[in-house]
Amino acid sequence: MRARLPHGAAEFVMFGLKQGWACLFGGLLLAAILITRAVWQEGWALARYDFLFLFAVTVQAVFLAFRLETPTEARVILLFHATGTLMEIFKIRAGSWSYPEPGVIRLLGVPLFSGFMYASVGSYMVRVIRIFDMRFTPFPPYWMTPALAVLIYVNFFAHHFLPDIRLALFAATLVLYARTRVWFTVGGRYWMPLPLAALLSSFFLWLAENVGTLTGTWLYAGQAAFEPVSLAKMGSWYLLLYVAFATVTLVTREALGPERAPEPAPPPRRSARERRSS
Repeated sequence: MRARLPHGAAEFVMFGLKQGWACLFGGLLLAAILITRAVWQEGWALARYDFLFLFAVTVQAVFLAFRLETPTEARVILLFHATGTLMEIFKIRAGSWSYPEPGVIRLLGVPLFSGFMYASVGSYMVRVIRIFDMRFTPFPPYWMTPALAVLIYVNFFAHHFLPDIRLALFAATLVLYARTRVWFTVGGRYWMPLPLAALLSSFFLWLAENVGTLTGTWLYAGQAAFEPVSLAKMGSWYLLLYVAFATVTLVTREALGPERAPEPAPPPRRSARERRSS
């Protein structure tokens, strides 16, 4: 890329390729959702939801076998699967959305492949931090990160019974992280504000939500066929990304350190004539 494109264009293309590599697990899961929707037959012995679960487990095993993820990262993803499945159980019982197709591999009515959709966010989070060598600085006192994450997570349950405080939570993300820069490496070293990074990520998660609903894999309450997912769900993902970020930092906090000074460039290599003259 750098040999064939101007510097700015090459950096932009490499940024996109690295992002695609970071979200490989989620991309494969979305591809499986689209392909199975197109080819799956009602009379087949294995239900589509069950195949998606087995596919996700297989991909996770392959990632570990080929060291695309470390065991530490896999533990983060397992934690995402657990918290995501818990939310799915509650939300389905509350009537927020539904999974209309049959399947055997379920827990309290929730197809277990659904937990891997949250796990794919965890996979992306841990991989993107490593692939881009990210640093988050300046960072607020650490205890505020899990505290905010707990409030966000609890509100996803409590707003069914109590006033919804998501506007206050949006404001809290800005108050806590407005000064926090996400430093990342493409070819050079760049940064963007953490809330902006979360907003951009939530937009792409909203697009992925539309893939899920347009294929009928899950449906929101009151959503008509081929109707786009409400933009309010983008706000939900924006908040959930802070829960994801806090979950990652429970396992590793290396990225919360100060930005490293750039390494000095190596001295220019002298030609043979210059070496002989010296």
